[in-house]
Amino acid sequence: MTPIAWFSEVGIADRPTVGGKGGSLGELVRAGIAVPDGFVVTTAAFEQFLAALEAKEPIRPLVEALDPNDLDAATRLSEQLRTRMIGDPMTSEVETALKDALNQLCPDQRPVAVRSSATTEDADDASFAGLQDTFLWVLDDASMIEKVRECWASLYSVESMTYRRKQGLPEAGVAMAVVVQRMVEAKCAGVMFTRSPTTGDKSVITIEGAWGLGSSVVSGEVTPDKWVLGKITGEISQRDISDKHARQVPAPEGGIVEVENAADIRSTPCLTDEDLQALRTIGRKVEKHYGKPQDIEWALDEDGAVLLQSRPETVWAQKDAKAAPVVAKEASPMAHVMGLFTAGAKK
Repeated sequence: MTPIAWFSEVGIADRPTVGGKGGSLGELVRAGIAVPDGFVVTTAAFEQFLAALEAKEPIRPLVEALDPNDLDAATRLSEQLRTRMIGDPMTSEVETALKDALNQLCPDQRPVAVRSSATTEDADDASFAGLQDTFLWVLDDASMIEKVRECWASLYSVESMTYRRKQGLPEAGVAMAVVVQRMVEAKCAGVMFTRSPTTGDKSVITIEGAWGLGSSVVSGEVTPDKWVLGKITGEISQRDISDKHARQVPAPEGGIVEVENAADIRSTPCLTDEDLQALRTIGRKVEKHYGKPQDIEWALDEDGAVLLQSRPETVWAQKDAKAAPVVAKEASPMAHVMGLFTAGAKK
């Protein structure tokens, strides 16, 4: 069994062993995109842990028997399964491998993020984003090991179990890897869509961001600034600068806390035009690598922009799959735009 895989060793094809997030981060590294260093606790470690639990009492059969519309039953089952998973220790072999990997990753004792990476997440036709746990600013190896086990347990949250049951996914194909990644001391962070999330327009990139860690944007705690840029030209066609009342920052004891922003930065854009163009360039590179529109998480520190995740855009992709295209799919955004113009002229 190999419990650890480094980002440089994996890609999107390795999703069965490193999950959607782990595979995506490895793929970004291969594509030459700046990503904070890290490793993945592979599904082999999870499967070993789960097998030991199931030798005592079943887990997967209970989930498969669950009625996804019975929230009371789902809540009871979730509490039962998560208690079992958090309460049982991992093997000494896996624990030692995790400690050694963390020491190699962070000899300077830098904090890490511990992020769930399920094998079923970030597929082209479905997204499990936000259904499993993520922990930021984890300070030491004991805390890291605890958070890995909590990520494993989050595979059995009410939301995750009922989503899988509604999708009809067999539990035998579901496993949890965990990403352990050096934390970024982000000045600001947010998300970027290489296709408009509101109109589906493939010729633009939408960027949203706020001060501090990106968790405030992803969770909806803060209304982010928003820009829309031409994917080819870089022209900024929309600027919506919000009143960003607070930001999330590291807590001294680990984890994150929310603090109020000073009056002079609340309504100040968190990104300069130069920052926006740098993100646009990265977004185009990532989309070209994957060959399809992406939903990207980014952070900006003193050294520039880094990516924390990239997953396929699913909302408009699913709509496209149900409708006949106006024009044939083109390889580049410019060809797509010209195709739409030509189609419109013929009407």
